[in-house]
Amino acid sequence: MKWLLDLLLSIPGRFVPFLSWLPNLTNVTTLKADVIAGATVAMVLVPQSMAYASLAGLPAYYGLYASFLPPMVAALFGSSRQLATGPVAMVSLMTATALEPLATANPDGFILYALTLAVMVGVMQLSLGLLKLGVLVDLLSHPVVVGFTNAGAIIIATSQLNKIFGVGKSSVGADGEALHHYEVVGNIVQSAVESIHWPTFYMAVIAFVLLLGLKKFLPKFPNVLVAVVATTMLAAFTNYSGIGGQVVGFVPEGLPSLVVPTFDKEILMQLGMTALIISLVGFMEAIAVAKAMAARTRQRLDANQELVGQGLSNIVSGFTSGYPVSGSFSRSAVNIDAGAVTGFSSIVTGLLVGVSLLFLTPLLFHLPQATLAAVIMLAVAGLIKVRPIIDAWRAEPHDAIVAVVTFALTLYIAPHIEYGIMVGVVLSLVLFVFRTMRPRVAEVSRFKDGTMRDVIVHPELQLSDKISIIRFDNSIYFANASYFEDKVLEVMAKYQDLKFIILDAQGVNMIDSTGDEVLHHVTERLRENGIELLVAHPKKQFMDSLRGTRVLDYLGPEHVFARMQYALDYAWDSLGDEYDRSNCPLRRR
Repeated sequence: MKWLLDLLLSIPGRFVPFLSWLPNLTNVTTLKADVIAGATVAMVLVPQSMAYASLAGLPAYYGLYASFLPPMVAALFGSSRQLATGPVAMVSLMTATALEPLATANPDGFILYALTLAVMVGVMQLSLGLLKLGVLVDLLSHPVVVGFTNAGAIIIATSQLNKIFGVGKSSVGADGEALHHYEVVGNIVQSAVESIHWPTFYMAVIAFVLLLGLKKFLPKFPNVLVAVVATTMLAAFTNYSGIGGQVVGFVPEGLPSLVVPTFDKEILMQLGMTALIISLVGFMEAIAVAKAMAARTRQRLDANQELVGQGLSNIVSGFTSGYPVSGSFSRSAVNIDAGAVTGFSSIVTGLLVGVSLLFLTPLLFHLPQATLAAVIMLAVAGLIKVRPIIDAWRAEPHDAIVAVVTFALTLYIAPHIEYGIMVGVVLSLVLFVFRTMRPRVAEVSRFKDGTMRDVIVHPELQLSDKISIIRFDNSIYFANASYFEDKVLEVMAKYQDLKFIILDAQGVNMIDSTGDEVLHHVTERLRENGIELLVAHPKKQFMDSLRGTRVLDYLGPEHVFARMQYALDYAWDSLGDEYDRSNCPLRRR
């Protein structure tokens, strides 16, 4: 029960982490740096959040709602001092794909479903954080994330093509069935060839030129903000909306109101799996960038505390007309590069978004949707990375297979991208088990430097006909226990005069009940053939298991040795004068 007591005692502390950095604000230099950093992030966040809300299938101003209170809550209750929380591309895409089937049945409930999803994601993250289960995010292996992120980036970019070309977009076929994403993109391209809206396309080109040009030649300029302001003014002065150009349109003035999401049982069941995946994917994105910044600033990062912060920010987002949020790579980089020292920079960012909602919304009416599409496409371009897949193939081909399968499947089944990541996780676990089913088993002998080396790698090494040493380079558990038995018996059959087999257990981290049973059986088989099994270099976990199942009693405590030399001494002493230990190949020279 001690773990439960520790958990209960730790909960109050998880809701006051901001007390660790709040005193730093008495330093004028720190306060000034945070204010400047917060203002810099806000200039990027305002247009970017509107773009991501459009990606999520929501009115653009819902991105501002999700950028008001959530960044402040995440900063107050998370452990990272520079993490910038708010709408992000991947979570926005997953929100859209999760809500699209529900919206088909009830278009009026789309926004309410988005709020519900945010609360569900928040509750899951908060629960994981309070229960200290942040380790679950490790189920999303690097190859799965790489494959999913690459596919997601392509899906996000291509989903904006209709806004670039100014053509319609339909996710439903003539028969009323939902189309795959690649079919939707094909229809968009066909429509663009037949009836492209040139003013929209020209506006998109201008946005791309400004975004790319400023990034290359004036990198210190807020290129997103400049592109948004310039194209908005151009749209207003040229009557862009009057000639068919799509703009953001009316944005309600004022702060978001308190809204109670719908908690219909059927809706919760349908969104449950997606909410869990968004919880893990969103947190993985947040913790990845938080770790990078913590290494840079040498601050302590608590993954479970970060889950609490992200969870609370999503809950608040759901109750204040927002949608699921997460930590942003790009905005966090802007935040730390601008000099942010504490979480107060995110407080400043949220307050400036609030000011924008109160006083600047009329200026957003003429903001072209083509500009938002350009912002999204360039933001996700950096997520497409082939190099990690190549490196994975060189390191472990199985990992590359997982990445490629996750990538291809996610692209193919989109918009149901959650299944791509689920299959990737299952495949990575299956391949992991497959690899551990046939671990490396080496018969070793004494090398010239005194170490024990694999005789397959070093065929010049001599072997003893009385004593054999085998090294098992993995834990012994249900999936490979029979393989371990086969290898030991194979060695037994190989040498007719064999008297001792020494198991070098330094690579065995643990042994489960199946492994214990097999070890018992192997010991029994060897004894029937006049061979003793000795164990050298066992770890504590290995020994604890043997003691717990009483296998140690059968094996004999005198047959277990802390060092290989002790095991060899025992074997040589037992062989006595019938064996010339001075010329044994296993002897140190």
